[in-house]
Amino acid sequence: MKQSIARAAADACRPGCGACCIAPSISSAIPGMPDGKPAGVRCVQLDADNLCRLFGDPRRPAVCARFGFDRELCGEHRDQALERIAALELAT
Repeated sequence: MKQSIARAAADACRPGCGACCIAPSISSAIPGMPDGKPAGVRCVQLDADNLCRLFGDPRRPAVCARFGFDRELCGEHRDQALERIAALELAT
């Protein structure tokens, strides 16, 4: 049991990362950004601690709610996540 809890914690988003709220483009409307956001632009809903103000809010775009932590994509630290998500954005 302890091992599965530790594994789940290890696979959770890193608090304060915010890479998924900066690196990718988002084409759907976001409160405060009615036309979405371009890649590399910080979402207006990302607070000073790099946490989403809309987390758990029904106004949060579905694409954001579906974007979950992935160890391969997010890497070992925030800079890797920013680089990898930006590279994925360029490739698509």
